Amino acid sequence: MNASASGRRLPQWARDASLGIFVHWGPYSVPAWAEPTGALGAVPDDEWFAHNAYAEWYANTIRIEGSPAADHHAREYGGAPYADFLDDWRAEAYDPGDWARLFRAVGADYVVPTTKHHDGIALWDAPGSGDLTTAARGPRRDLIAPLADAVRAEGLRFGVYYSGGLDWAFAELAPLRSSDDVTRLRPTDASYNAYAYAHVADLIERFRPDLVWNDIDWPDAAKEPGPYSLDSLLARYRATVPEGIVNDRWGADVWDYRTSEYDHDTAHEASVGWEHCRGLGFSFGYNQVEDASLTLSPRELARLYADVVSRGGRLLLNVGPTAAGEIPAVQRRTLQGVAPWMTRVKPHTLGRELLAAGDIEVTDASWWRAWATPDRIVAVVDGPAASVQARDGRAAATIALPTEPPLDD
Repeated sequence: MNASASGRRLPQWARDASLGIFVHWGPYSVPAWAEPTGALGAVPDDEWFAHNAYAEWYANTIRIEGSPAADHHAREYGGAPYADFLDDWRAEAYDPGDWARLFRAVGADYVVPTTKHHDGIALWDAPGSGDLTTAARGPRRDLIAPLADAVRAEGLRFGVYYSGGLDWAFAELAPLRSSDDVTRLRPTDASYNAYAYAHVADLIERFRPDLVWNDIDWPDAAKEPGPYSLDSLLARYRATVPEGIVNDRWGADVWDYRTSEYDHDTAHEASVGWEHCRGLGFSFGYNQVEDASLTLSPRELARLYADVVSRGGRLLLNVGPTAAGEIPAVQRRTLQGVAPWMTRVKPHTLGRELLAAGDIEVTDASWWRAWATPDRIVAVVDGPAASVQARDGRAAATIALPTEPPLDD
């Protein structure tokens, strides 16, 4: 149980956690545009990059000639450099306390904001980044520190996302058109490794994050012994945060838990302690195209959460704030709509274990998911008429999915 490449058992907080909130916020929130083609893993790779549903990939997609994003960018912005969006980003309505209260109300256990995405722009005063930070341009302040303080004030744990595998501002790269391009063109040399090492070491020192969520890979130069090696970085992290955990996107077997993303890497969902990440729509960064029809409803979110929990996982659910710093109304409605249901179900997730086939009998339900806790069986069902009974006589708690209110837009 809770097997990991690092050889460490997940700490109790991570075993009990079932819901995290991901936050993708950056200069890409200014154009806030992507073609909503579908979920990662469900769209063929040879189509995905030119028709990328991720708004946070805008800087790459607009460089693919003939892509809808390139056409949109030429029409709306006259082909202006992507870096101009950093100067246009103001974060004038940013209220980290409001975010943290919303996240606590929906039942989050931890929050993980992007500190630097693939565009190379840091949301704090990152060492060595020059003017490619929100402290130097745009918002002209550290956006991470106040969120860390607000999240922890609400009793939640705080993690950090960092794109170690890609940085489009560090070196001039051709546009990425395929997954093979990502592997072939990502920066791997010693200079980028030293740069990324300094960033993450600074995040560790400043914020002592409970979780470090790296993305794509880590520079190959770090995978050999040395003062800037990956082993050295993670040893530093574990000494600073003994109960801190890291994900599985380092390109090396150093992970504490596995991840999946939409329909991608679902094979990683095989053991207890894994984490599934996705947005409320198809994008992580705010995409103004995504209306209610393209956003999970409270009932759909509850069903997703129950499915992940029943299979031993945690759900890392993303919100994509606007450039001003507001949680979009279509996303906020879903979070607020599911909050009462989450308040009811969350206490029944502590100490959970997988159920063996045949442990329970369910009647009058066309869909259900269940797990065990130390004192009972917990079943989430699709309607109030369902009946659940444990075959060994244990008590059973039955929780119906929330009903779906009519859309008002």
